[in-house]
Amino acid sequence: MKRLFLLTLLCSTPNLLAQRATPASTPDLDAAGAAIGAGCCGSFLFMVFAMVAIFVLNVALLIWVARDAKNRGMDNSVMWMILVFFTSLLGLIIYIFSRPQGDLVPCPTCNNKRLKVSAKCPHCGNP
Repeated sequence: MKRLFLLTLLCSTPNLLAQRATPASTPDLDAAGAAIGAGCCGSFLFMVFAMVAIFVLNVALLIWVARDAKNRGMDNSVMWMILVFFTSLLGLIIYIFSRPQGDLVPCPTCNNKRLKVSAKCPHCGNP
């Protein structure tokens, strides 16, 4: 997110520095100033939207990792969430390759998902 902020700041700074004091009666320069202002505002709004979108995707990814680790009977789901939180896509790839493989089926007792080969349900503890 810091890189996105710095990139937006670098893109909008030359526009701000390019403005100069001119007489107010020049319509061409007024239009140019309005376009520069709209460009700065647009880049700021894009930056805010991108940051919110990245935050929402990271939260959704953390929720999915926690649920999937619990469904697969992994005791260390919090550790996986922390790993994915700090490493993002790389942590997700590591998690996917190191989790127990198998099909998730509904538990006949509690209807939560569990691994087909597990001896007992990680949610209710019934076989």
